[in-house]
Amino acid sequence: MGNFQKLVCSNATETYYAIFNESGTIRNESYSTACVPSHLRLDSVQEFWENKVLNISDGIEPENMGEIKWDLALTLLFAWVVVYCCICKGIKSSGKVMYITATSPYLFMLALLIRNCLLPGARTGILFYLTPDWSRLNDLEVWVDAGTQIFFSYSIAIGALTALGSYNKFNHNSYRDCIIFACANSGTSFFAGFIIFTILGHMAEVQGVDIKDVAAGGPGLAFIAYPKAVSLMPGAPIWAILFFLMLILLGLDSQFVGVEGVISAVVDQWPNLLRRGYRKEIFIGIVCILNFFIGLSMVSRGGMYVFQLFDYYSGSKIILFIAFFECIAIAWIYGVRRFYDNLEMMLGFRINPYMMVSWTVLSPIFCMCVFIMSVVNYSELDYKRPTKPLYKFPTWAVGIGWGMAAFAAIWIPLMILYRFYERGISRETITYLITPQGLKDHQLRPQDKKEGTSADKYRTSNPPPYQEKGTANEGFQSNSTLDNTKL
Repeated sequence: MGNFQKLVCSNATETYYAIFNESGTIRNESYSTACVPSHLRLDSVQEFWENKVLNISDGIEPENMGEIKWDLALTLLFAWVVVYCCICKGIKSSGKVMYITATSPYLFMLALLIRNCLLPGARTGILFYLTPDWSRLNDLEVWVDAGTQIFFSYSIAIGALTALGSYNKFNHNSYRDCIIFACANSGTSFFAGFIIFTILGHMAEVQGVDIKDVAAGGPGLAFIAYPKAVSLMPGAPIWAILFFLMLILLGLDSQFVGVEGVISAVVDQWPNLLRRGYRKEIFIGIVCILNFFIGLSMVSRGGMYVFQLFDYYSGSKIILFIAFFECIAIAWIYGVRRFYDNLEMMLGFRINPYMMVSWTVLSPIFCMCVFIMSVVNYSELDYKRPTKPLYKFPTWAVGIGWGMAAFAAIWIPLMILYRFYERGISRETITYLITPQGLKDHQLRPQDKKEGTSADKYRTSNPPPYQEKGTANEGFQSNSTLDNTKL
């Protein structure tokens, strides 16, 4: 394929053309884009994402929501069918799926990075990525975004890690797993940043704009920067298929892990009801169907605005509030020394004493400080599009967002009020609220058992609702399988 011309723009007096080579990069730069203002220059990938994939409307208002995009609706249905198939038989089946879906993308990302580094403008993108702007440290929003991103990326305080970890054997070295998980998670994010910014640097050079203006942030960035990089690789169609297959696998990983967290919590709460016959499979199917219908609101022409509403209010800053009370519950009510001793019972050694300080002081302070900063620096949700004015969400939509956020957090004070209503306002009720309740035998330390009958105050008042495998102390669940086995 030789060189070809592409019409850049035309006005009343002149027509401008650019000459491109077969890889799509400019070969002859003797043209002018003066008739196109810089803020209106739109890359073809961005244009395809905005106008074809999303066909995005002008807002979230009912008259702007538009019709459901049935191509997106079918892909949404496919995603939930796959999620159901992966988790309907328990964590053992979904765990095997992750061995492939969570590791194969690294090879693809490495290939993308090598190709991106050979493109014009890649060096500028890397420098933009690695050069710190120290003045941004004075911006509270930077700290809030960093804190919430870490929590969301690590799935902290949403129950997913707790649910998955509960399937481990009693003596499994979860302390080691946590360290590996943290390093791999942050390392992957840092590595992916090079892939994003090398292609953003190239796109900025081609469009003649600054890197910060080349693409709007948010969920669309991965569908702009990565496809652009793929389109510039030899054998682009094959790489495009592999890329979107990778994206599907990564998305499904996150999706069925989140669903598994909800399923495990509900099934463990009512095991006698849901662990009989096919009741659990039916319950999982109902959850997936409900989530599918909720997701339909996000695949209409105004669906991106609905998605942003869910993400901004119910899936970000409120997590810090919940995490604060989780730290208080574990470190101060359950007892950090009891928790520390439980870990020693499971691991066979005492972990770094720093963790005790972190659980009792550092983590609660961090969570509450970042949450307070998010409240002080709060700004109502908006949505930035490359060639459109900044969209401000209407007041009623913001109210719905705050309602979703409150729904996630309101249960903490409501449960406290319910206990006071149930047991009366008294010193005994307060003691009851700050004393661990419902502990099982394998959670009791040797010093608890030496106390004799006083240990009964910690034990659950009812027998285990379903048969647990293994013994109740040393070697607990050491020979058990993953399915239907809980700590």
